[in-house]
Amino acid sequence: MKPEDILADQENTILINDVLVRKGSVGVFLVNWRILQDPHQREAHSQAKVDMLALIPALHALGLFEALQPRDPMLAELIQIGAV
Repeated sequence: MKPEDILADQENTILINDVLVRKGSVGVFLVNWRILQDPHQREAHSQAKVDMLALIPALHALGLFEALQPRDPMLAELIQIGAV
């Protein structure tokens, strides 16, 4: 299976279990996590955390956290908070 089999190039969203998932959700979640890891981007940490929390329902709908478990305790805690 290829990405375009799930979401065609011209489509930007898909509805999974009544949760709207945008194309790029996994990528932007990881970029925000990297921001949280970077001590030189402290001013961006608060917004990165807010943005990550907003993405967690979509990532759960995709099944990401069933397939991958975070090694970073802070990330695991953030995922737990966002799952509530």
